[in-house]
Amino acid sequence: MSDPAAPIADHNCAALHEAVAAAVGDRDCLVAGGITRTWAEVTDRTRRLAAVLADAGIGLRRPPTEVAPWESPHDHVALYLHNGHEYLEGMIGAWKARAASVNVNYRYVAGELAHVLRDSGAVAVVYHGAFAATLAEVLPELPQVRLLLQVDDGSGAPLLPGARWYEEALAAATPRPPRDLSPDDRYVLYTGGTTGRPKGTLWRQGDFLATALGVRGTVDELVAAARRRTDLRVLPSAPFMHGAAHWNALSAWIAGGTVVVQDDPTRFDPADVLRTCERERVTSLQIVGDPFARPLLDELDTGAYDLSRLRVLLSGGAVLSPAVAQRLREHVPGLRIIDVLGSSESGRQAVGDGSARFRPEATTVVLSADRRRRLAPGDDEVGWLAQAGRVPLGYLGDPEKTAATFPVVDGVRHAVAGDRVRLRHDGTLELLGRDSVTINTGGEKVFAEEVEQVLTDHPAVADAIVTGRPSERWGQEVVAVLAARPGVAPPADDELRAHCRASLAGYKVPKAFVWVDRVQRSPAGKADYAWARAVAGEAPGRPAPDRAGG
Repeated sequence: MSDPAAPIADHNCAALHEAVAAAVGDRDCLVAGGITRTWAEVTDRTRRLAAVLADAGIGLRRPPTEVAPWESPHDHVALYLHNGHEYLEGMIGAWKARAASVNVNYRYVAGELAHVLRDSGAVAVVYHGAFAATLAEVLPELPQVRLLLQVDDGSGAPLLPGARWYEEALAAATPRPPRDLSPDDRYVLYTGGTTGRPKGTLWRQGDFLATALGVRGTVDELVAAARRRTDLRVLPSAPFMHGAAHWNALSAWIAGGTVVVQDDPTRFDPADVLRTCERERVTSLQIVGDPFARPLLDELDTGAYDLSRLRVLLSGGAVLSPAVAQRLREHVPGLRIIDVLGSSESGRQAVGDGSARFRPEATTVVLSADRRRRLAPGDDEVGWLAQAGRVPLGYLGDPEKTAATFPVVDGVRHAVAGDRVRLRHDGTLELLGRDSVTINTGGEKVFAEEVEQVLTDHPAVADAIVTGRPSERWGQEVVAVLAARPGVAPPADDELRAHCRASLAGYKVPKAFVWVDRVQRSPAGKADYAWARAVAGEAPGRPAPDRAGG
């Protein structure tokens, strides 16, 4: 984004957007739903949204420096939306009102939706009409919600009682420049909840921009760089409700770029994504590892797309295997692949190039199993991947989990999201997987993601989730839930076991393989381990001989 040697400054997201807009107002800012809006237009609309929120009494409740780390000083605005203009406008507009936006997973059923809105204390909800019925189910139990802005998405959903149409509310508002924006204002990111209840991660905006987005330099330096960079056009293909996608969008905006949304943001359609890349001259595409890359490759194998403008492919949130990365480079000559390792709680921690080797960031460390010391390169101990220094303040409303996830080691606060790693002799990271989905079999720990990567390297396997199920002998046994590539018959179990044994110790090789039509993932490509455990528990599969050593 800027000179990596430049000092890390303290910024506010909305203030940076205002500063860049003042310099590149006529440039395309956001392309979505057949509408292109300039930086000047997006600035006007976000100021109008901020006015709508302020007129409803929504904004800053207490000075940001006078609340506990697990408390938010802001009113919260829930964004219950597919990707589009309104999502990013909602984030920037809320910040300009000195409120804070809250990301809501649009796949939630009523009970899950009620939990996030209640847990976050959201007082306003911006939502697509397609979600109005589910929202209506939970509103009677959420008396704190006092502003509803409904986006007309063509679904024909009538306006909920007491709600306002989003566009009408903006048109009636008087835009005014934001005031008193501070790096101490909060950025709130709810975790996906794939391994437990969603939790709201609280960052200072200054720390978020520095750690998660790598923003360095003064406002003048950032604006000058944005003015010079005239051809950046970014398509985040994952939903904005997940950090990876809106981090990508915010990074592009800070660099003065244009954010592009595929024509149908309600699902991941590889043909739609590639057509949009071609039509909109996209230079950078964000995906979620193999779950997004493999369908894109299947489409590239069958269709003709001019991707000559595409220079960067950014991946994160799931494994991007070396074989898949190589196929992408073959389809798009000169493509630079950036594989980012990070989390809601840590920001960006390491970067790879699709070769399964990750180089940690300067502030990334590996802590010992007891979280009391830092490991040195070459230490054989399996440790915790951690971020040091400018990390989140805590989890909203949860002092206990705040203390557990953000421990102080040698006087420095760290963020430990739960990923287990080894620190190789050369300083690179060997990724093992999230501790919360580790399988304990016969006293040995098996990291699900390590086995998943080996399985998806088999040419017949389209996708895989590895989980554990109860075993009388082993406590838990490793089970793989898999989907075959289109038109390919599932291989025999013995063939898959032989494939796994070439790369894994015997105890890591799945005892059973359960084949399904489609592996269930979140819209952002995250594995649904709860679903996989249920499938593995219900299906006998074809169990392997129960012998010692796996």
